[in-house]
Amino acid sequence: MVFRRTLLASLLVVLTWVGGIAVGLQGAEQARPQIGDKLAACSFTDIRYLPRALSEFVDKRDPVKKRAFVLIFTNTTCPIVQQFLPRLKELDAEFHDQGVQFVAVNVGPDDSMLEIANQAVEHDMPFPFVKDIDGSCVAATGADRTPTAVLVDAGYRLRYRGRIDSSFRLGGTSRGALRTELKDAIVALLAGKEIAVTETPVDGCVITPPPAARPLGDIGYAKHIAPLFDRHCNACHREGTSAPFSLTSYDDVASNASMVAEVVEQRRMPPWYASPGIGHFLNDRTMPAADRKRLLNWLEAGAPEDDSALPPSASDPPPSTVATQPASFGNSWAGRKWALGEPDLVLEAPFTYDVPADGYVDYKYTLLPSVFLNDTYLQAVEVQPSNPRVVHHANLGYMPIGTQGMYARLITGYVPGVGPMQLDDGVASKIPKGSVSGLQIHLTTTGKPEKTKLRVGFYYPRYKVQKELHYLQLANREFAIPPFAAHHPVSRAKTLPDDVTLYGFFAHMHVRGKDVTFRAYPPSADPVTLLMIPNYNFDWQMPYYLAHGSARFPAGTEYECVAHYDNSTFNPYNPDPAATVRNGEQTIHEMMYGFVFYTKDKEQLNLEIDPHSGRAR
Repeated sequence: MVFRRTLLASLLVVLTWVGGIAVGLQGAEQARPQIGDKLAACSFTDIRYLPRALSEFVDKRDPVKKRAFVLIFTNTTCPIVQQFLPRLKELDAEFHDQGVQFVAVNVGPDDSMLEIANQAVEHDMPFPFVKDIDGSCVAATGADRTPTAVLVDAGYRLRYRGRIDSSFRLGGTSRGALRTELKDAIVALLAGKEIAVTETPVDGCVITPPPAARPLGDIGYAKHIAPLFDRHCNACHREGTSAPFSLTSYDDVASNASMVAEVVEQRRMPPWYASPGIGHFLNDRTMPAADRKRLLNWLEAGAPEDDSALPPSASDPPPSTVATQPASFGNSWAGRKWALGEPDLVLEAPFTYDVPADGYVDYKYTLLPSVFLNDTYLQAVEVQPSNPRVVHHANLGYMPIGTQGMYARLITGYVPGVGPMQLDDGVASKIPKGSVSGLQIHLTTTGKPEKTKLRVGFYYPRYKVQKELHYLQLANREFAIPPFAAHHPVSRAKTLPDDVTLYGFFAHMHVRGKDVTFRAYPPSADPVTLLMIPNYNFDWQMPYYLAHGSARFPAGTEYECVAHYDNSTFNPYNPDPAATVRNGEQTIHEMMYGFVFYTKDKEQLNLEIDPHSGRAR
């Protein structure tokens, strides 16, 4: 079948590119680049999953001109890489203002972007960590071990290749760096002098290209693959959602097979941004390795559709059960359903929003047409746009009548692919008497004029409420991010006077946001890292839900939120790296908000809730 052969050919090209197989074969035939050679094409992928190049570090407005690049080849497992990270941080601090750009280039076949970004945050590294997915940087520089250091001048010529220094060697550590070849090479290059030592051997781990994928045997769509898409993809990738295409049928998948292969191999999808190994979150979207391997092998095998002859297996998941909704875009609610059934109260925003074909759309703010005359308790809340394609996110808050909107208290939000807020175990959220609710709406363009409306569904508890859901807001509004700063820290900490059980976290920054970490400092115990988002993504502002009872802390515990901002040229979303950036509502400004949701352990409200009004009887 022509389609099948074409599909197989395109998949083999994509998977070969992703796996670096062709690069490994080609590298065996090509001569190793020599000192003085101009660097061949060297592309890499940043922690935002974007393809990048060294030239993107250069900006004529930057007062510090780039005079050299240092590529350090790394992975997350080589012990010598780990030992050298503090030394590299020192070298960056010494030479950054002299125009030397350090870049950590990950070559670990099994290292995910989350793990790479996590390594950078854990060691507080100020320069970019990227991944050499296709092996082009290894081929262009001739690096063969981690942590090989490669010095490249402003003309992209190879000037030094070898070890960082002699302080850490296989089998032992010296008391000091007796030989500092990388530093000496940088100093000579900046001084316009000849580099005395241009190449050395490297103690470290051999750079090994990933092995070719091996088929797992007969895998068919309906029996093995459709349930996998149901589990991991189709909550978003179906009609009537913000996803760019549906994946609910074989034809849907086959038409987008190459793209699916790329994002699954890179672990870009399903989207999840919490560091692995730090905390356990109920809404973790990570695709298990076994599912990822099965899907990629099926795609490599040509995406076979017919599996009627395959024998049944007790371990196979059930067939597809995802219910699709008809497309509903614009200012109509036709076909839109509530995730939890019909709400007890529905409030619709009074405006239909017109979204232009292109350009930037300022945040929109609107009050919902109702005043809460009594304390009102909520078990669940869903924010629903009529046209999900144009709503980047929408935050729902409340405020007592007479206060300013910027001081609204958060209730929940809408983020593509994230379900409604839903509480249980006797816990409820409360809107105080005399408050109004409102939405902060971020709209995004799609290439043609669009419209959307928004509505909110409120659900009242059918159980006795014992505890109110509270949150600690860790906000800093007094920062100033300097021009071209690539790793600017902003933090805030507060102490709670009660014994508490944590329920989850939410972080909000704008497009310069780089990473954010939540920590707890109990009064008589070691600090605890609660959540690390090492590659914060403005497009995926998702909450992180803890299992109930999994994180309890005593009174007097301090909670801290630490964020870093990238105002550099290398940030692909930066509106203006030459600007000093301060707190502000629009995305040309920045924000730093961390939310820690919790209940008080000693609180026992014992409230019966009227199911028709949400107020306590």
